[in-house]
Amino acid sequence: MDKVFTSVSYIFHPLFIPIAGTVSYFLVTPKYTSLSVQGGNILPIFILTVIIPILAFFILRNLGLISSIFAPTLKERKYPLYISLVLFFLILYKVIPQHYVHELYYFFIGLVVSTSTALLLLFFKMRISLHLLGMGNLLMFLIALSIHFEVNITFAIAIFTLTTGLVATSRLYMHAHSKPEVLVGLMVGIISQLVLLQYWL
Repeated sequence: MDKVFTSVSYIFHPLFIPIAGTVSYFLVTPKYTSLSVQGGNILPIFILTVIIPILAFFILRNLGLISSIFAPTLKERKYPLYISLVLFFLILYKVIPQHYVHELYYFFIGLVVSTSTALLLLFFKMRISLHLLGMGNLLMFLIALSIHFEVNITFAIAIFTLTTGLVATSRLYMHAHSKPEVLVGLMVGIISQLVLLQYWL
């Protein structure tokens, strides 16, 4: 079971949430977008939210500032959060400005809000689950896309809800977080997207 839950933690690492949300948008939206337009969004977002953070992790680890990709301590956790915020703002200003892909723009605004909240809670010595924060963001975004475009993706939402439960179980089983940290992480992710729905739904 250890290997199963460790694999779940890696596969559904918060690192992959931004690109997962981006790909989900293009799969769900009924709006026509050419492959070149899709690639023009997906590729830079993949580079900025996956490749660069991985390179940053190796640099931080070599500097002795972080010990694991899961950033287990309060001190370690602030570095990936600061880097994520910078990269999210770069995406918002350069890759998907508001007038370009409205829905994705607010998805990333939600990621900024939730990441900022997680960073703020560190100052109160609370280390919420970033895995569940990411899953909450993506789950709420999928539900909102389904309503917004009137597309039936109930099966996908159900599967992802079960997956969210699996991720929560893995974090608890591995003693990476307490139940309150998992619950608060999930709620911060969901609420961060929920409060922005009034601007695009």
